Amino acid sequence: MSYCYAVASGKGGVGKSTITANLAAALAQDGNRVVIIDADIGLRSQDALLGMENRIVYDLIDLANGDCSMDQAVLESDTIHGLFLLPAAQFARAKALDPKKLAKIIQSFRTAYDYVLIDCPAGIERGLRNVLNAAVDELILIVTPDDISVRSAERAVQLMESKKLNRPALIVNRLNADLVRSREMMSARTVAEVMDLRLLGEVPEDPVVSRAMLRHSLMIAYDCEARNAILRIASRIKGGNPPFPAYGCRKQSWLKRLFTSPVKEVIPIDDH
Repeated sequence: MSYCYAVASGKGGVGKSTITANLAAALAQDGNRVVIIDADIGLRSQDALLGMENRIVYDLIDLANGDCSMDQAVLESDTIHGLFLLPAAQFARAKALDPKKLAKIIQSFRTAYDYVLIDCPAGIERGLRNVLNAAVDELILIVTPDDISVRSAERAVQLMESKKLNRPALIVNRLNADLVRSREMMSARTVAEVMDLRLLGEVPEDPVVSRAMLRHSLMIAYDCEARNAILRIASRIKGGNPPFPAYGCRKQSWLKRLFTSPVKEVIPIDDH
């Protein structure tokens, strides 16, 4: 049976689209048919992340308005078998998308794909409300371990609750184990406890992610810790139960402590 996930964030810049793209690719590489619906009307990014930016003819708004067929609008990845994209409209506004039409698209996709992942617009405005009104199965909330991101995400949770939806699962992105260890940064478990949400995954800060984006490729194509984190999340979505690494919460071995540089102290300029 097909399952539809809406991936949201309280604010922009937390890695929501990057995680959505890589998670979809991980599910597709495991033999599933997966489609991403880029619902970020006017600010599409999934096409660039997936290397499809030069192939777009039709988009989500065209399909919703009946100006094209599903086969015409949906693009298949050239590099990852089973991965598809319905791109967002680049020169439209969120009000152009009727939630009822989006719900019909999702329903039609359920018969063709194993997983439907919706990359929601950041924030809590009309773009997110359109998706929440479209009857998705489960919500995934992406946050970074800082007070501003958590506060913004809590507002998104309030909006979801106002729609009588289940509380979302949580992915904490850009964790720095050294900063967690020095107690300058919240751990993923702490963020989940603060927000009272089920922790679906924790993704560490990884320079490979930025380098992959500069190459217009996905980071799961590289052997890195962020890739391992995404694969664990994909496993949990499929019903598996891989252990959480708990970045920064576990004591390092004496050898690793010996060769790990201490966290550099941050000194305000006025204190010099």
